[in-house]
Amino acid sequence: MKRTKFYVAAGLGLAQFVLLYSNASAQDRNPETLGEVVVTASRSPKKISEIGKVARVITAETLSKSQGRTLPEVLNNIAGITIGGNGNNPGDVKSVYLRGASAANTLILIDGIPVNDASEITGEYNISAIPVDQVERVEILKGGNSTLYGSDAVAGVINIITKKGAGKLAASLLATGGSYDTYKQVLGLNGEIGTTSVAFNASNLDSKSFSTAAPGKGETNFDKDGFHQKSVSLNLGQQLSNKFRLSGNFQGNNNQADLDNGAFADAKNYTYDKTALLAGLGGKYTIDKGAIGFNVSQNNVRNRYNNNGSITNNSGKISHLEANFNYAFNSNIDIASGASYRFSKTHQHNTFSPPLFADNNIKSLFTSLFVRSNSGFQAELGGRMNDHSQYGSNFTYTINPSYLFAERYKVFVNVSSAYRVPSLYQLFSQYGNLNLEPETSVTYEAGLDFNFTSNLNFAFSYFKRDIDKVIDFGQVTPGVFGYINQNNQKDQGFEVELGYRPITSLNLTAFYAHVDGEVTTPASQTFNLFRRPKDSFGLNTGFDASEALSFNLIYKFTGDRQDRYFDNSTFKTIDAEMKAYNMVDLYAQFKATQRITIFTDVKNLLDENYVDFSGYNTKGLNFNAGFRLDFR
Repeated sequence: MKRTKFYVAAGLGLAQFVLLYSNASAQDRNPETLGEVVVTASRSPKKISEIGKVARVITAETLSKSQGRTLPEVLNNIAGITIGGNGNNPGDVKSVYLRGASAANTLILIDGIPVNDASEITGEYNISAIPVDQVERVEILKGGNSTLYGSDAVAGVINIITKKGAGKLAASLLATGGSYDTYKQVLGLNGEIGTTSVAFNASNLDSKSFSTAAPGKGETNFDKDGFHQKSVSLNLGQQLSNKFRLSGNFQGNNNQADLDNGAFADAKNYTYDKTALLAGLGGKYTIDKGAIGFNVSQNNVRNRYNNNGSITNNSGKISHLEANFNYAFNSNIDIASGASYRFSKTHQHNTFSPPLFADNNIKSLFTSLFVRSNSGFQAELGGRMNDHSQYGSNFTYTINPSYLFAERYKVFVNVSSAYRVPSLYQLFSQYGNLNLEPETSVTYEAGLDFNFTSNLNFAFSYFKRDIDKVIDFGQVTPGVFGYINQNNQKDQGFEVELGYRPITSLNLTAFYAHVDGEVTTPASQTFNLFRRPKDSFGLNTGFDASEALSFNLIYKFTGDRQDRYFDNSTFKTIDAEMKAYNMVDLYAQFKATQRITIFTDVKNLLDENYVDFSGYNTKGLNFNAGFRLDFR
């Protein structure tokens, strides 16, 4: 049976490789990608052809054909990205591994604003808290980008751009149901009233799901762990004059889930309740040849864990202020500059540890200069100075030349430094170390992006990333353990992407990604990309059978991985091997009328028995189906 599944997957993959598809359900590698306009790569609108970085876009069209899916499921099919726990219980944290880096080394933005979780150990943001229904598009910027975005942008940046009101005011209703007693309802309102834009979205998701932990040898009947998510978002925009626009945003969500007690360990009456609130106010004033903007945001997170009456309460608050300036001196030179201030605060308390009250702040100034010539040469030169209240100052830089031939063939080189600050927990908890310094890195990249014809695109990129002063848990002084700057991490790899549109109704893509890494400690040098595959590839097909009916077949191979988990029964750390697996999904959508769209999404068609995290369950063959009703 296992061999049969492999042959089926290989056959699907080979057939698609011949066609070289662009997936309409996950990754946009359509022809003419160099003409795609992005804002994340330079903090101002520029075509991909005008920047010397690897930038990818998940468009509104793609997301419209991903109804009923989750944001981690959509991101998991981007070259170089693996979402840890993507197939696990929806209540589990989803870890973003970009180019083999740890999850804390990828910066998550919402509408260009950095978001972190000051209540957690590493400070990383859980993207599963963001319903895909609230998202207009996603821009992924790979490589070190701390010059423009500060801390955590070591492996790259994922900018989640939420829906904004546009066009005539319209409402929508979406409902889905499927495997594991999973049901979802979404209400949306989007449009403009005079000079005011409105985008409102409210969603509710319930799933009885399955046991988070996998039963160990000789164990059975682990209880099912439920998951409930309620979310609301509101974006308002007001054009106050021809030159000045004011915008406000609010996102709130509450996640409740049943938990287990770790790998292969069931638990009864163990729950968590997490509420996240993000509010912001921004403005943009247009001047001749440029713009001045500002953003003020408040990001509050509250976690409550209840393990049979043993309560843990963690809260985190991050206040962020930023002013930015873009100016084009002429058609060949422009700059992006800005200043930012971030204040972080946490309060953490549980039965077994002393309470933690801590805060710190970081101030930054940055400038990037973009130059281009009429012959096709272009470059970014940038720097950022940071001042942290705990460890002092550090500096990052970007040197990024590229060359564009015939408006369709781009080659580039990029040398950039980046950093990640220690979290509040790593600095101030009972295991904290006030002498911690930030992780610092240098990334070297080279690549090309060719639009051979209007229907055929090829891209290749190579990267090498060296991280110094990696924060780890170890011996601070004899007999005292905590967080220390101990290790050096060296990673390297490459990505190949192909896109082909043989006919208007057929999109084809293929990608292959490879990453290898090792960590050097004072005593050893070992491979340590736990839960991250060295090799992955995807072969995907999107077909429009008619104006009303479309199909997307999505295939991804995830290679062998290593894992390390804590065994509660022996109180030991266990190393484990996780085997490669093939994942095939099928999405179909039918527009029955101008107002009614019906869709179904079947995942894991091969019913693959695979492991994302050792000791935890993953979904077998599963589906959901639903409809969307538009009122205009």
